[in-house]
Amino acid sequence: MIDNEVQQITTLGEQLSEFKNYENLFGNPSQVNVSTVPALDSDLQSLEPGQDLENLVANANGNIALIYNDGGIYATVGTSFQTPGGQTIQRPANQYEPYSAVINSASNYVAVADNAEQRRETIKDEIAQTTEQLQNASSDAQVQKLHAVLTSLNGDLASTDDELNQAADSAVVQDIQNRNDQQKQIQALTEQQNAEFEEAVSNYTAKFQLLEAPTTFPTQ
Repeated sequence: MIDNEVQQITTLGEQLSEFKNYENLFGNPSQVNVSTVPALDSDLQSLEPGQDLENLVANANGNIALIYNDGGIYATVGTSFQTPGGQTIQRPANQYEPYSAVINSASNYVAVADNAEQRRETIKDEIAQTTEQLQNASSDAQVQKLHAVLTSLNGDLASTDDELNQAADSAVVQDIQNRNDQQKQIQALTEQQNAEFEEAVSNYTAKFQLLEAPTTFPTQ
């Protein structure tokens, strides 16, 4: 009985020794700390900098479009104008909302691009640090954990491109919608003008009947 207990204790001691040898050889993953993980975790949990197209359109304001000049690059339309006779005409701000939507989309793209540039620089630095740590890794546990972090960093880097593409797509889609609406308005105006012209001709014909017989003049 005692011999069996001694044998069990000896076996457990050998197993513990083997585990210690394994841990020394491959390392303990829970004790491996990667310095770039906190920054990566913070970036992954942060909100995306861009707005979706629905919000960009909802925030469109015609008054902003009337005074927007992008720092002086464009001419300011203005909220009103004067006729040659001196009459001041206020521009209908609601008709300029589509232009404001494009301005919002373009501004959104610039904001996302600036944010992506800063984040890409940070992420590239973290990739360089993690790669250096990988080269100096002394255990399998360190190698595996660093590889996982590198994969996540590369995925985070790629996500900045996706965010930028999404912002650009929003601007393109809104511009397409504006162009489509412009063509629709032209077609509607053409139809209206044609109908008004036909009606005017019809009214003129009804009011001023053409003589069917030639005009005769008195003779002496």
